[in-house]
Amino acid sequence: MKILEMKGIHKSFGPIRVLKDVSLTLEAGKVLALAGENGAGKSTLMRILSGAVKADGGDILIQDRLVSDHSPAAMLSQGVSIIYQELMLARQLTVAENVFFGRLKTNALGLVDWSSIRSETSSIMARLGFDIDPNARMSTLSIAQCQIVEIAKALTRNSKVIVLDEPSAVLGDSELQKLFAVIRQLKQEGVSFIYISHRISEIMELCDDVMVLRDGSVVRNSPISEVTSADIVRSMVGREIDDIFPERSAQPGKVALKISGLSRKDILKDINLEVRSGEIVGICGLAGAGRTELLRAIVGADPSEKEVQIGGRSVEIASPKQALDRRVGFVPEDRTTEGLFLEHPIAFNVTISKLKSIAKFGFINLGQETSRAEYFTKALRVRTPSVKHKIGKLSGGNQQKCMIARSIFGGCDILLIDEPTRGVDVGAKREIYQILADMADKEGKAILFVSSELPEVLGLSDRILVMREGEISAELARGAATEEKIMQHATFNS
Repeated sequence: MKILEMKGIHKSFGPIRVLKDVSLTLEAGKVLALAGENGAGKSTLMRILSGAVKADGGDILIQDRLVSDHSPAAMLSQGVSIIYQELMLARQLTVAENVFFGRLKTNALGLVDWSSIRSETSSIMARLGFDIDPNARMSTLSIAQCQIVEIAKALTRNSKVIVLDEPSAVLGDSELQKLFAVIRQLKQEGVSFIYISHRISEIMELCDDVMVLRDGSVVRNSPISEVTSADIVRSMVGREIDDIFPERSAQPGKVALKISGLSRKDILKDINLEVRSGEIVGICGLAGAGRTELLRAIVGADPSEKEVQIGGRSVEIASPKQALDRRVGFVPEDRTTEGLFLEHPIAFNVTISKLKSIAKFGFINLGQETSRAEYFTKALRVRTPSVKHKIGKLSGGNQQKCMIARSIFGGCDILLIDEPTRGVDVGAKREIYQILADMADKEGKAILFVSSELPEVLGLSDRILVMREGEISAELARGAATEEKIMQHATFNS
């Protein structure tokens, strides 16, 4: 039975046609993958479904009934919920308050019926197979638990269709499997999902059907049983991508960065590592192993005890500014909240790492700012109409390139990157991999990166450090590493 149909959807922003006669069908109790490169039109289509954006043409039908009111409130009442990559939760409120936010139940006296709200929250958590305290503050929960709270919120609205936008962008592999188990359970109860992801392996594992958008048009709509991973990639990019990881000619030189005895109470334990010039070192491990915390501690974003040597000389790094002064750049995991000034132009975001170089008597030379930003964005193939364009309007891949451009502009010889391709489509991934390979192989940069994607770690790294419970549990050479060996070191004592 069809639960949702979108027929002949058109949308333009000014002269740019974003969606061109797009049609989508979702069956009850099924998971439909919505795939496509950044800018393909996925987000616009889902925003139209949610009522946040009005289509220029086309119809939406839910259970074969034409929807006439497309407002956000109306679409929620029709049973459509969207869980965005940036979770829409009030972090200082409790789980129960978030689940019933805006819909708090009242008793006969008109007072909030907290007992009923907590009881219903407990019941729905039990239904989902999670033991999450309704009284717990959201700020104390893991990202995986926050995702479950969002799903619980959707179920209390009796949602028939739940859209998940890049859930794996914030989940580790073990957490993702828990989410998949919940989705499969809800499928059996007749709930349908639209699953947006750039990770083809997830689509192949979880979804029943796949629809691919490219340049605002549907280029594939198939049962998942009839396609391969290569078919989906080919549809997304319009060409073959046989070698997503670039050929490497790594010739590591002297030790560029040496960390000794790095510890942070209850989080990191006596970590020692080295990265050489011209070398790419990958860090992996399960969620909660301390990967992100390690990079943040190295650059001084979080306090820690450590000894740091750069180029053989002992230095102090107690803040990201000190790290930058030592020519150590940092690209954080969450670029939108920790890395970018979204409402400012690309030029500002690229050059802010070294404003003194384009300033005189305390005033920024705007001409130099523009020309330097144009040089670096062109070198890194950032797709934008102008460096005066707001960086928040760029795709995830182009934003990530701008973050790397900022480190290069800052004259960094050492680059620490947390999740270099999170939320980035397959075409942009290859470009970012090539940029990092060129930085190491041609410019002698030392690169240390964290990734939740094992193929990425295996395909890009010269050496791999595996973390478990705040410690480095193994160091593996490129040729000796496999996914099985990495998971063994990440999960069991060696």
